[in-house]
Amino acid sequence: MTKKIVITGLGATSPLGGTMRESWEALLAGESGVRALEQEWVGQYDLPVTFAAQVAVKPDTVLERPVAKRLDPSSQLALVAAKEAFADAGSPELDPERLGVDWATGIGGVWTLLDAWDALREKGPRRVMPMTVPMLMPNAPAAAVSMHFEARAYARTVASACASSTESLAMAYEHLQQGLADVVIAGGSEAAIHPVTIASFASMQALSRRNDDPATASRPYDVTRDGFVMGEGAAALVLETEEHALARGARIYAELAGTGVTADSHHITAPEPEGLGASRAVHAALAQAGATPDEVTHINAHATSTPVGDVAEVRALLRVFGERAKQIPVSATKAAHGHLLGGTGALEAAFTTLALHERTAPPTINVTEQDPDAPLSISATPVALGDGPQLAVSNSFGFGGHNAVVAIRSV
Repeated sequence: MTKKIVITGLGATSPLGGTMRESWEALLAGESGVRALEQEWVGQYDLPVTFAAQVAVKPDTVLERPVAKRLDPSSQLALVAAKEAFADAGSPELDPERLGVDWATGIGGVWTLLDAWDALREKGPRRVMPMTVPMLMPNAPAAAVSMHFEARAYARTVASACASSTESLAMAYEHLQQGLADVVIAGGSEAAIHPVTIASFASMQALSRRNDDPATASRPYDVTRDGFVMGEGAAALVLETEEHALARGARIYAELAGTGVTADSHHITAPEPEGLGASRAVHAALAQAGATPDEVTHINAHATSTPVGDVAEVRALLRVFGERAKQIPVSATKAAHGHLLGGTGALEAAFTTLALHERTAPPTINVTEQDPDAPLSISATPVALGDGPQLAVSNSFGFGGHNAVVAIRSV
């Protein structure tokens, strides 16, 4: 029998705020977390892009120093978000063997790896930290979260580029259905604002170059969009079976009703242009939720602000929803918080959860002239979703043709 999986805790540390609530309120207010970079290396390497969406609160100022020192920033961010989400869920008491972790990252400990390489070249092998490999491993954030909470059911890692943390939610859904755990901490984190990644993304013409106006650089669906904005941060959702949540008297935000994961098998960076794989992922999520496209009342779009990617997603939505896609309230929140790569799907799923819980779709900023090839219902101000049943989808698509979608239902 299919179990109902519910969301009972939310946590985040993002370019918009150091907590989930701060991030949500800044999003609703139409604020931007994108700023000019002030690090010395920006000028040192003469980078063509000099801005990004850095976290509003550095994780090493929140965590205890001995803990932070042994973690790459991607793991630090994971621990901050997970701790908030678990506390928000009421810090459920349960057998450690019934608590699982499904975490994600797109790149992992890039700062640890490249700092170690610099140390090796400049100072020799004795100056490379002994904890370098444990800190740079892609599974390090999942390990940090599982060890902090003594989660012994399992601790698994998804690495599917920008679809990673949405896929981690899909894995958590499956693991709860399979009975591998009663409660799962799921999410994703990324801390990859580094000269190497900026230079690489810039070389492939993927980043916006609006150095003169960073706050408006991410402009999904606008005719003048010219690329995405690098972001960093983490988000965590506490998931559990409805039976378990009700038995402990937990507050329930929403239901994780269904998930869909597909592959384009088209190109290592470009999406399949007609949105075929993406539309299959949306259909799969709705089918698992036992819902039809007509029931969807809100969409959190992947919408990175790239010329090609945005249109491919629009085509996918038109395939699924037909003409109705032009009326459903769409939020493209990366305009405000940038692209958190492997952490972005979890943050957007958390925003989607709050949108249903508070009956308010967040705004999409920076769209001054909407692309006629993107005929969607986009608002620069929050949109009321009404009092009736609500069903939303949150989309994530990543390099390599990874597509992941979650369907979330109001309660």
